[in-house]
Amino acid sequence: MPSEELLRKHPYAEDFFTSLGLALPPPGESVGAYFGRITADTLEDLGVERHELGERFDAFMALLASLQEKRTGPAIDSITIQGGVDKSGAAEGFALTVAPGEVVSIVGPTGSGKSRFLADIEWMAQGDTPTKRRVLINGAVPDPSRRFSLEYKLVAQLSQNMNFVMDLSVEEFIAMHAESRMVNDVAGITRTIIAKANELAGEQFSSQTPVTALSGGQSRALMIADTSCLSTSPIVLIDEIENAGIDRKRAVRTLVDERKIVLMATHDPILALMGDRRLVFKNGGVRAVIATTPAERANMAAFEEMDARLTAVRNALRNGEQIDHI
Repeated sequence: MPSEELLRKHPYAEDFFTSLGLALPPPGESVGAYFGRITADTLEDLGVERHELGERFDAFMALLASLQEKRTGPAIDSITIQGGVDKSGAAEGFALTVAPGEVVSIVGPTGSGKSRFLADIEWMAQGDTPTKRRVLINGAVPDPSRRFSLEYKLVAQLSQNMNFVMDLSVEEFIAMHAESRMVNDVAGITRTIIAKANELAGEQFSSQTPVTALSGGQSRALMIADTSCLSTSPIVLIDEIENAGIDRKRAVRTLVDERKIVLMATHDPILALMGDRRLVFKNGGVRAVIATTPAERANMAAFEEMDARLTAVRNALRNGEQIDHI
């Protein structure tokens, strides 16, 4: 295979040559032919025999291909949460199955158990948490290697607080993540993620903005865009996205468009009604599972109009304007 075709199909092959300090094979030349004309002095400097160089390249490519396949993991057709007990020990008595592209809203007073529910899903609980809930993937107990894997997590969680500690620009941070996912067009996906994030953020930022200088809303917008485009985790948990200062409806739709399973704890009536179903929490347990009705969806238009008016007032206050009339 000509080198340019190899690098187009497998961009990570370039890392093999750069790690050894070798130039890339010229266009039109195969890797085997390139190795065949490397000088004896260069091979001596590398400390390898000529045949070993080819063997190492084959092993490198096989390893990277295997890692890339593992990152995608098995297809997730559904997640099922089986009820456990509330704080009093009373059985919840529910089983909820959610498919890709569906949204489930989690509602209830502060302290009613919403965050604990998200934690149970994040850790794929198997009756081994205080709530005794169980989580199934495709109707079966998840493989332990997937459940406890840090690299191939089934769940991505977007918490209320997003803090960066790395001294990188936004572009460098996203590019590093894209490279770790071995995507073919790192520059392209990086531009796409930053553009998506700026569509969600209340205030624009540039690709050269340090990640440590991003506001809470900008950080959340960047992570939502990154999760939708790069994360291989099929399940996304969101905790009170309405407090992030971003376009929350567009953020949810961004994840749904990428066929993520979305479960979000919220106090926002618009977000609650965006869910296909909502779980109502009280005393640490699920008290009801309610399917969103067409009538409720129809009422969203009125709620969105109210929300738009409140947003206009907030923006006016931020801009130093007086609120003389409503």
